[in-house]
Amino acid sequence: MHCRPNMMAPIVHPTKCCVNNNYSTTIVPHIHPTHTTNVNHQMYKHMHYYPQTQSVANETYHQHFNCGGPGPMPR
Repeated sequence: MHCRPNMMAPIVHPTKCCVNNNYSTTIVPHIHPTHTTNVNHQMYKHMHYYPQTQSVANETYHQHFNCGGPGPMPR
């Protein structure tokens, strides 16, 4: 006789916000150890999902210089 497994409600973690400035690439390994406990033939499967959103920010810079004297001469 086969029984359908019990499904628990998902656990939603807070959104992780990241900023990518595109200056360099850094690889950060994340290790997620897994421990499974079987009690009375019952298994809990922790399904982790990592939805990701992205946005783009464009930055513009201006510099002003006081050069003094007459302006540039036409050729």
